[in-house]
Amino acid sequence: MLRERPCRSIGPVRPDLLDLLACPLCKGDLTLSVAREDDGEIVAGTLACAACDERYPIEDGIPDLLPPDLRGA
Repeated sequence: MLRERPCRSIGPVRPDLLDLLACPLCKGDLTLSVAREDDGEIVAGTLACAACDERYPIEDGIPDLLPPDLRGA
């Protein structure tokens, strides 16, 4: 029997965790541009890949690393 786990709220992105992320398309390194920060955590900004020039938004502290054709409108 499967038990449902309670959903935890995901807080803003911490800059020290960004070293673990890579571009999902080409696996290149991502560069961070911060638009808004709160107590040292990134709330809004962009992750950009220098290798393939793709950009991934960070909104409400959550990076959207889906490929462009799979992102919501």
